[in-house]
Amino acid sequence: MYRVVVTGMGVISPVGNDLDSFWNSLKDGICGIDTIKRFDASNLKVSLDAEVKDFEPKKYYDTMQEIRKSDLFMQYAMAAAKEAVEDSKILESELDKTRFGVYIGSGIGGISTTLRETKKLMEKGPEMVSPFFVPMMISNMAAGSVSIKFGAKGPTLPVVTACATSTHTIGEAYRTIKHGYADAIIAGGSEASINELAMAGFINCQALNLTDNPEDGSIPFDKRRGGFVMGEGAGMLILEEYEHAVKRNARIYAEVVGYGNTSDAYHITAPDPEGDGAVRAIKNATEEAGVSDCRTLYVNAHGTGTHLNDAMETKALKTVFGDKAYDLHISSTKSMTGHMMGATGAVEAIASVKALEEGIIPPTIGYKEKDEECDLNYTPNKAEKVAINYAISTSLGFGGHNACIAFKKYEA
Repeated sequence: MYRVVVTGMGVISPVGNDLDSFWNSLKDGICGIDTIKRFDASNLKVSLDAEVKDFEPKKYYDTMQEIRKSDLFMQYAMAAAKEAVEDSKILESELDKTRFGVYIGSGIGGISTTLRETKKLMEKGPEMVSPFFVPMMISNMAAGSVSIKFGAKGPTLPVVTACATSTHTIGEAYRTIKHGYADAIIAGGSEASINELAMAGFINCQALNLTDNPEDGSIPFDKRRGGFVMGEGAGMLILEEYEHAVKRNARIYAEVVGYGNTSDAYHITAPDPEGDGAVRAIKNATEEAGVSDCRTLYVNAHGTGTHLNDAMETKALKTVFGDKAYDLHISSTKSMTGHMMGATGAVEAIASVKALEEGIIPPTIGYKEKDEECDLNYTPNKAEKVAINYAISTSLGFGGHNACIAFKKYEA
């Protein structure tokens, strides 16, 4: 078995389009939620989202032709991957690219391209559908395009597990390196599904918060919560075998030490109210990691702001940790970023790594009213300086998918 470490990170998010601005926004409790600007939403019940701002794809591509052939979810993935690769400096070292992989997932893929090309089909006929429709739509193409960009010829695959997608990509990449099948992997997720079709679907399955007040849009664990806010963006981490990283004098942010992957086998959208699958995922990750002291553990909770999720997740943490659950340092950064869907696990893993590195717990903003079902320490409204040794990030997706990844403060 091999040790696995994080040596690079990159982010595109509603609160910043690079690692530093993203992390500084989280520490400062900056909310990325606002009224929908991407399209005319006047006929929808929802008026809020969490959009990426001031994104310039020209910064990440060599030609306009490449941009035109890439759905926005692919562009976000490329941007975050480019930052992570440059941050890691891995391409500046001797690297066997047949052992350099890419695990990038998307919950929905190129749905905006699908919507646009469907309108062309209906209004102008089949001959007007773009020849690039299929490669822009299929959800594996973020991984494919990043692999091509950086010449990564090792293990490469997407994962599609809804909101658990990129926690699974990180976990599966961790196992691949741990068992010796790769030296390094770009792991993460990307999502760009803010459009009228996706929003209408989530509205009609009663998942989104209908408030028009951005401050009350995403309020995980608060008694007033009424659903999540749609976000978008991408998060990427460079996972690397420890000795490989040390040999090239890489900066090491943290060590990956545990992973859990389970299914509820319960319902297509609702979580198991007893949290059995979430409990097993968290137990698997924390037991593998060797977590023992809850006072030095940070939990970046899935914390969507839906009633069922937050109550179940709280119950799951109590089941795993017992009375010590009250010693946990918990927060939901979705209160600031909204729910970034297939990107959310990777972005929250990055927040977990930075929390470990700096000893700062980002807050759950907008928290005002305590819920008797949710009575743990959710780090309300203001970041806290705490010496922590471990961090876990949980992600729970439609279909009953559960994932938990564990990180440890780096020690040589």
